[in-house]
Formats: sequence, structure tokens, C-alpha cells
Amino acid sequence: MEYKFTKANFQEEVLNCDQPVLVDMFATWCGPCKMMAPVVEELADDYDGEVKVGKLDIDEDGDIAAQYSIMSVPTFLIFKNGEVVDKIIGGVPKEVLKEAIDKVK
Repeated sequence: MEYKFTKANFQEEVLNCDQPVLVDMFATWCGPCKMMAPVVEELADDYDGEVKVGKLDIDEDGDIAAQYSIMSVPTFLIFKNGEVVDKIIGGVPKEVLKEAIDKVK
């Protein structure tokens, strides 16, 4: 299941999560973000129960994007124990994201 992260649930769903979390920082107007959307959905299914996978709209929650110095989208942040352990910028093959997730799960 793909999650929708927002300012209201970020602390609970991402920072306090007891499993690794992949956050897709995206914007609705971003072409590469749209291209990556099906990949993120597949990853959510592939890692269901092991890794929480979701998206955060940087236009709706710009303060969180600023907190993590998001300068371009898509940017993928991988959190473990409330800390960013990896950051991948841009549209990348699914395998690149899988490798990054597998390192932390």
C-alpha cells in the first residue's frame, strides 16, 4: 500500500516508524515525478509489510521539503529510525531504488 505523507502525519508515519520508510518527494506538475509514480506504486506492493512506501507533495507541504533541503523533484529519501540514510535525486530505474531499500531493510 502506498502512503500519502503530510505535515499532519509525517512525525508518526515516517519519523516514528519502526520499519524503513521510502518517501517520494514529488510535485503534481513534475514530468519525471509522473514517470516514477508507477515505480513507487510497484515498490509499495513489493515491500508491503517490510518497508513503508509513500509520497509527499512538496507544494502542499513545502516546510517538510525545506527541512530536508529538497531542491529538485523527484527526490527519494530513505528513513531508518527517524533519520535519512539515503537520498536519490531524479528519475531512476526501479532497480536503483530497490538496491537502496535493500541496504537498509
